[in-house]
Amino acid sequence: MHFFSLNTGDQIPALGLGTWKSAPGLVGAAVTEAITAGYRHIDCAPIYQNEPEVGKALAECLNAGAVSRQDLWITSKLWNNAHAPEQVEPALRQTLSDLQLDYLDLFLIHWPVVFTPGVLFAQQPEEYIPLAQQPIIDTWKALEACKDKGLVRNIGVCNFSIAKLRALCDQATMQPAVNQIELHPYLQQNEMLAFCREHNILLTAYSPLGSGDRPKALKKKEEPNLLDNPVVGKVAARHGITPAQTLLAWGVHRKTVVIPKSTNPKRIRENLAAADLHLDHQDMTDLAALDLGFRFVDGSFFCGNGSPYSLQSLWDTEPGR
Repeated sequence: MHFFSLNTGDQIPALGLGTWKSAPGLVGAAVTEAITAGYRHIDCAPIYQNEPEVGKALAECLNAGAVSRQDLWITSKLWNNAHAPEQVEPALRQTLSDLQLDYLDLFLIHWPVVFTPGVLFAQQPEEYIPLAQQPIIDTWKALEACKDKGLVRNIGVCNFSIAKLRALCDQATMQPAVNQIELHPYLQQNEMLAFCREHNILLTAYSPLGSGDRPKALKKKEEPNLLDNPVVGKVAARHGITPAQTLLAWGVHRKTVVIPKSTNPKRIRENLAAADLHLDHQDMTDLAALDLGFRFVDGSFFCGNGSPYSLQSLWDTEPGR
């Protein structure tokens, strides 16, 4: 397994198990299978609504001696309804309780979007709070306080544009260690990659396989299929590997963490093996030509119907690169 260094000096496994869309009754078995296979990095979030089952699996693995806590890397996230500073620590403590852990390795602001407290997913205009009313820096300072208390070792963000990341870096006492964003050959985000390298922020790639199994309500008409792309297939055939392994190896080659989701034991193990695969210059050149600036998860579900958020404001008019 490859590891990447964070700006705190900690080492994060380059490949982890994603748990978004992993169904109740399946996610616990997937976590157990992953740890047995050699995974040491599990990516979670309360909005996935499966953290208690993940926590049960983690506790069973730890109690059985299958792995030690210090060898695990557990990430979770702050949901949109807990951005008020006084809500951050209670939200983190609830996640720790659900995951049956004393601390997290990484805690991320899930989206630069704010809901009113108690609202799981905003549907009405009054259930949203504009960032001008609840600034990210105030939420961030509460994360810094949680780190000072030892509740989390590293803090970061998800789905931040370069503009939002720059603004946070300018105001923060502790620099974000990670920005978790959608990354794959159809959305290569080269400007973001360069910015984060310059500022010593590691990128984690979610939906590295194109998230073809996400709910229909989140899909666009006639969207491209990443796993079926002929160029991806050609690179895979050259090396005798699967298209999924090709996409994951591409992400690791760019020195980004990848967190593919699977509940299939065979695919869980195939995905892990991708971290040690090597793609050559021709492979990377071929895959670089696939960039479409296409987001499978574009945040449009936070926009419209009187919401103060728009795609333009969410991504700061960046074209997704």
